[in-house]
Amino acid sequence: MPDPALARIPRDALPPRLQEMHDAAMRDRDEAVLIEVAGNAPEALEWYYDQFYGQLFHKGRVPVRIKQLARMKLSTMHGCAFCNRGNAKAALAAGVTPQQLDALHDPDAPCYNAAERAVLRLAEQIEMTNFDGHLSPALHAQLAPHFDDGQIFELGMVMAILTGMAKFLFVFDLVSREAACPMTPLSAQAAE
Repeated sequence: MPDPALARIPRDALPPRLQEMHDAAMRDRDEAVLIEVAGNAPEALEWYYDQFYGQLFHKGRVPVRIKQLARMKLSTMHGCAFCNRGNAKAALAAGVTPQQLDALHDPDAPCYNAAERAVLRLAEQIEMTNFDGHLSPALHAQLAPHFDDGQIFELGMVMAILTGMAKFLFVFDLVSREAACPMTPLSAQAAE
């Protein structure tokens, strides 16, 4: 369970909008530490939900289903248990298949089409621990038949924001992690 240094605001002391987010987090992700800590600066979390998710993620140029696939790929590579619980539900609701979720680490699996394979490979370039990632000419050539440059730019920005947010969530210890998470919680470091 997360153990943040920042104060956790009890659900009943949160503004009404964050109380709704808290309830949704508990329902979909089985924890709400992020929402409780965001109670210290609710406008920051509201920006993330309203502007990033509300405008770019759900209303951008790229179909939401494709962005859900990319988000799921990133959250599994980053080992975010909190993210994976909710992201899997959202991806399935957007039309990503259970077979695709099971094959996230095999972009060549037959359950993916060429556009999906290219997006999964782009996610691998943006992964938190890939310090040598590049949108190479070869990867651009895989993406270009399916997405124009504006859509590719949007995909990159969405994935970058998700990756940066994952790092923030881990550094501030706001979410539970899976064993695959590349960032060790402070409590585990202290035990060593």
